[in-house]
Amino acid sequence: MVHWYESSIDRQMREATERGEFDGLSGAGKPLTGYGEEYDEDWWVKDWLRREGGAAGVIPASLAVRRAAEDLPAAVGRFTAERAVREHVAELNERIDKARRGLIDGPPVVLPRFDADEVVEQWRARRTTTR
Repeated sequence: MVHWYESSIDRQMREATERGEFDGLSGAGKPLTGYGEEYDEDWWVKDWLRREGGAAGVIPASLAVRRAAEDLPAAVGRFTAERAVREHVAELNERIDKARRGLIDGPPVVLPRFDADEVVEQWRARRTTTR
């Protein structure tokens, strides 16, 4: 004599499938991310960073300021107006000042303030060469 047992979870899944509640899901028919790859202990951290848009919220604010200073040419290169470039430089200089005074978390930062006129000049030069 064969006994068939269906747990309450199995029953709920079967009934939801019969109602079509799983039809049209975005990942339907696709393999699971990372399936078949070697196990990585930090998979959840990497996945979280990917979902949250990188490590911006994870690294100390003082290091984020340093990164923003290094990325300044690329950042202003996306702007189309001089006013936006000047505002970005002013905001970055304000963050640098806070980092120098130790008002944000992380190791101390020794960065020079940026001259908005020089940054605008370099921005203009790059725009004329790319046109």
